[in-house]
Formats: sequence, C-alpha cells, structure tokens
Amino acid sequence: MNQHRKHRGYKTQSLVAQFLKANGFPFAESAGAGRPGSDVTGVPFDVEVKARRGFNPKAALEQLASRADDRLGFAVLRLDGQGEQSVGEFVAVLRLKDLVKLLSKNG
Repeated sequence: MNQHRKHRGYKTQSLVAQFLKANGFPFAESAGAGRPGSDVTGVPFDVEVKARRGFNPKAALEQLASRADDRLGFAVLRLDGQGEQSVGEFVAVLRLKDLVKLLSKNG
C-alpha cells in the first residue's frame, strides 16, 4: 500500500473517532496505527474503519467476529470521493441480525 493510502486510512480512523465523540460518545479515540482490535476505543461497540477501494464486506465482518466479544460490531467505509467534511455520509456495514436487534430495541 502506498503512503498516501495509509495516511488516508489513519486520517479516516481519526475522523470516525472525532465524529463519534461529537455525537454522544465523549470518550471515543482513534486506536492509532498497528494496534490490534477495534479501530476506535472508548465506545461500547467494536468499530472497524476501512478507507480502501477494494472493500470486502465479508472479510470486514469476519474480522469483527474474530475479536469475539459481546459488543455490537460494525465496519465504517469511506468511499472514494468522500472528503473529510462528509464523515456523517460514510457507510456503515453490520450483520442483519445486529441491525434487527438495534431496531427492535428502539421501537
């Protein structure tokens, strides 16, 4: 992976943490580079952040499942062309059973 793509990935991880912090999760922090586990710490869920062209949803969900904890897990994807100002428009991917559980809890 070239340096530009790596930096875009690290920046995206930081942007997602900042977005969560500003939207009700005051302890959200980017985990930084090379750390195993969730890409965002200080939140009650497991976040996998992806900023790559060749996104593989199945692999991302398997990565979350491999961490084997009881938290809700989801992947956040920054699509090509999405700038730093559009964090709220990034895509989130989660298992259908987790979505249904969230929806049923919220009415």
